[in-house]
Amino acid sequence: MKTVKQLVGAVALAAALGSTSAIAADPTFFRIGTGGAGGTYFPIGGTIANGISAPPGSRPCDKGGQCGVPGLIAIAQSTTASVFNNAAVQNGELEAGLAAADVTRSMFLGEGKFEGKEHPKLRIVANLYPEDLHLVMPKGSSIGNLGDLADKRVGIAQSGSGTQVAVLQMLEAWGVTRDNMDEAELNNSQSAERLADGQLDAYFYAAGWPVAAMVQLASTKGMSLHSFSEEDLAKINGIIPAYIPSKIPGGVYEGVDEDVLTPAVSALLVVSSDLSEELVYGITKALWNGNTRKLLDNGHAKGKQITAETALDGVEALGVPLHDGAAKFYKEAGLM
Repeated sequence: MKTVKQLVGAVALAAALGSTSAIAADPTFFRIGTGGAGGTYFPIGGTIANGISAPPGSRPCDKGGQCGVPGLIAIAQSTTASVFNNAAVQNGELEAGLAAADVTRSMFLGEGKFEGKEHPKLRIVANLYPEDLHLVMPKGSSIGNLGDLADKRVGIAQSGSGTQVAVLQMLEAWGVTRDNMDEAELNNSQSAERLADGQLDAYFYAAGWPVAAMVQLASTKGMSLHSFSEEDLAKINGIIPAYIPSKIPGGVYEGVDEDVLTPAVSALLVVSSDLSEELVYGITKALWNGNTRKLLDNGHAKGKQITAETALDGVEALGVPLHDGAAKFYKEAGLM
């Protein structure tokens, strides 16, 4: 893989020439960690990768080509999501990743489950969209609160996912732990399949709606979603401040006709502080150009909620710094 220095040189040359077109250069690959193929991170990560890329030899932006960073080839990689992505960014195994805000804060500061394991290189490029927690059950099933999941077969999401970290904290507050439930560490698609086959009583997954695997589950076997009480949402917010009250509108999933009250956490685009200011400035600028806007609007439904105007929402309070390159762009754009 070519070095970041090559990319910076390409960007600098493009600026010197006053051109927005892709220039002749060796390609630089930029890996973005996402999540499972049945969730939201993977399609959103793919859209972002397309938007920020401008491979060598491609048509210039002003002639209908890519409007990304000259010479950059961004690739969305399927992973186990937040925890893995943040660790891989910290370790230099990925250039970027999508991750939940609560997990990113905990890993950066080295608190909670990550006590003594700080990830000081994590930097934010943008707040993207809210990830709603889906508590999925078989069609016709319901519970009063999370305590009713004791002694049940429950999908708690993959190890290495932000969903699992948060869900275990929530369940513990209602007296449910690994000791008194039959937990399954599965991705979203696997969980949906197990629920459909009668092998799970419920499963959790935090993602931007609509979630592809749930759309399929709802239209075949059918499903129900747990709607949290306002009191339970307040309790969850007290346990995990990054999880705020939200709503999945009725009709998003076949057979789920009423609005579902549920907690949600912001999804972030995260990079390493090791990446140069020039590179991340170029990526941030490409993320918010008109070409990428069209890709976001015409892709996954959550893409429409990813806007430059909301890119900094909640970021300052989170306690994880913006990357200097991203900050430079937002200041120039009048957003800071």
